[in-house]
Order: sequence, then C-alpha cells, then structure tokens
Amino acid sequence: MTVISGYSSPMNKYLIEGGTPIRGTIRASGNKNAALPCIAAALLTAEPVILRNIPDIEDVQVMLEIYRALGGAADPLGPNAWRLCMSNSVQSRVPAEQAKKIRASILFAGPLLARTGTAVLPPPGGDVIGRRRLDTHFLALGELGAKVTMNGDFSFCAKKLKGADIFLDEASVTATENAVMAAVLAQGETILTNAAAEPHVQDLCRMLTAMGAHIEGTGSNILRIRGVKKLEGCDFSIGADFMEVGSFIGLAAATRGELTIQGARAGDLRPAKIAFAKLGIRWEQQGEDIRVSGKQKMAVNCDLGGMIPKIDDAPWPGFPPDLTSIVTVVATQVKGTVLIHEKMFESRMFFVDKLIAMGARIVLCDPHRAVVTGPSELTGSELHSPDVRAGMAMIIAALCARGKSVISNIYQIERGYENIAARLSSLGARIVSS
Repeated sequence: MTVISGYSSPMNKYLIEGGTPIRGTIRASGNKNAALPCIAAALLTAEPVILRNIPDIEDVQVMLEIYRALGGAADPLGPNAWRLCMSNSVQSRVPAEQAKKIRASILFAGPLLARTGTAVLPPPGGDVIGRRRLDTHFLALGELGAKVTMNGDFSFCAKKLKGADIFLDEASVTATENAVMAAVLAQGETILTNAAAEPHVQDLCRMLTAMGAHIEGTGSNILRIRGVKKLEGCDFSIGADFMEVGSFIGLAAATRGELTIQGARAGDLRPAKIAFAKLGIRWEQQGEDIRVSGKQKMAVNCDLGGMIPKIDDAPWPGFPPDLTSIVTVVATQVKGTVLIHEKMFESRMFFVDKLIAMGARIVLCDPHRAVVTGPSELTGSELHSPDVRAGMAMIIAALCARGKSVISNIYQIERGYENIAARLSSLGARIVSS
C-alpha cells in the first residue's frame, strides 16, 4: 500500500478472498470517538497533557494537525501515546484544509472559546450519512454567552463565558462535548440536561476531571459543571473502541470463526449484546476480554408470538447507530428475518444495494428501514466504501462471500480502523491492500 505522510491514498484498494473463518486473538484499539475530543480538550491548559491508547488512524492525525496549527506541540511517546502542550499564544482559526477532512474539527469551538474568547471554524467535513445538524452546538455555546455568526465560516466570540441551565434540543455527542469543554472554564455553574452519555463522552469528562474540572453526573444525561479558573495537565488513557469491538464480534460470527478480543471493556457492549442476541449471537466475558465462539446459533430469535424482531438504534444507552451497518451484513448470514431500523441518520442504509448485488436478500423499505432475510450466499464483487462503518460492513461481507472482492475508497475505512488489513490478516483473513 502506498502511504504518504502516514495516510493511505484514496486510490488504494482491498483485495479480499472470502470463505475462511477468522480465528485467534486481537486487542481492541482505543476509542476513536474519545480520542478526538480529548485531543481538543488538551487545548484548555498550557500544561502538558499525555494521552494514551490513542488509535493510529487518519482522523487522529488530522486532529493533531489542527492542534499544531492552533499553536500546540504534539509529540509521540511511543505506540499509541502522545504528549500535547499548547502554547500561551493560541490561534483562534481552525485551518480549512484540515476542517473539511473531519467532522470532529467542530470540537475545537468550545475549547477555543474557553481559552481565547474567539473561535473561527470552517464547515466540518466527515462521513456523508445524511443531514448532520450543528444547531445544538450553537444553542449550547450561545447559552454560555457566545455570540455566533455564520458567513461561510462559523465564528464564535464571548467576552466572558458564564454558566447556564441548558436543555439540549437533541442528545448530540459532539454538542455535549463542546458544551462541557466550554463550561469547565466558565464562570459559575452549568447544568446540561439531555446531554449525551456515550462511553466516549464519559471518557472526556473523566479526562477533564483529571485536569481539575468539577463535573458531576458523568454517565447520565444531566451534567453539573462548576467552572474553575484554570486546568492542569494530566496523564490519561482512553477506553476501548466499542464500535471496533462490535465490528469484530460481527466478523467472527458471520465467518463462523472464533475470536478473543482483549481489553474490550465489556461493560460498554451491553446495548450491542441485546441486539446481537436477536441474531442468535452471544459471547463470553472473561474480565475485560470477550470470547466469540465458533458455535453460534446464527438464527433470528423471534419476539413473543413469533413476531419479526427489530434492531433499532438510539442515543446511549440504546444500540449504537455506528453498528447498524455491521448488524445488517451479519443478518444476511443468519437464518430468519429481522427489521433493521436506522432512526438517526437519513442515508446510512443506502449501502445495502451493494449487499443486494452480492446476493443478499434485503428489502430497503425507505432511507431508514431494511428487512433482511437470511442466510444468503454472497458472491464476491466490486465495492466502494461510502463511510467508515459501511466500509467495515463491506469487509465483513467480502470475507463471508464466495470468491474475490475488491473494495475501493478504503481511505474511508482506515479513518476509523487502525491497521485493519494487517490485523485481520493475523487472524487468517485473506485480505491485502494495493
């Protein structure tokens, strides 16, 4: 694979030959969605911040580029560890070239406001999975005293941030994170209701607490933040990426393989465990590791009365939307019929036309709902990854399929999965990049 400045070229492809069960042991990577806000949060102090268990993926590299462009130093401390230190001369404008690559660039709004009183951000990029509104960010930061203007870029300014009683109009993960990062240095107390509570939001709150922030209610949808005058440095390790772990569970089951996932932080998988059980898929917990057996039922468990079950996503602690693509492809290998209902994003289910072309029996009812009947024998095909999670679903489909598949636009997959081709190859998957 051609690698330039640590990134894979969008022209690279995966060549995959299916039909081989994966077997072995793999360690879970750090949570991408925790790493990104934690990098932004390091801007809140002039003291060094050490972050550990950071996945080596492009989204992280882009966030580090933005951090450096804003005046910070970011130095590796070995595998998956970084030392960050922001100078006292913090720049307030996020560079457009990096912002358009990653939606998480919006996460610098709160820290920049808190540290400098000003933030200028171009519209963020990232996955195209339907309408992804930013209104909740503006509402929350506005309640804290920021004035928001839009003229091509998003501009935020505030002479002084003051605590407020804020009710978010949706439980947005990144809006919650922005509000928390702004509130920790605001004057007075902030009450944030209808806050997102995903494990990555919890990790951010734990990191800020380690830096000296006063946050109560971590893990709930009501956060109480008492502002402090300054934050200190810290040494913080983020948790496992439960989206990646869920993907590996799906891959092991769909290929009829056996897999042990180390450091999986099994408690974060409770919503996924219920959904996978509807497909007859279970795993054993061994401390923080989990083991997926090769002897799965692989049959849909009907609801009471023999009704077709539904797997639908929701804000935490509901089933994670990032795993809907994964369970959709896994359902093609399971006996029975299930309804997959993606309620949170308009366009995420459109990738199923690729699965249908491979032989999957799927009825796409509308942009949000798909009825999947299995098991289906899939045939290798030419595929194109539209986003991170759908791309991983296509890898699973290709590794289940008879014959060879080619997946293009693997840049989208490698934004969220660290060194995925090599890691899967170590488990016996026949996958190479070219």
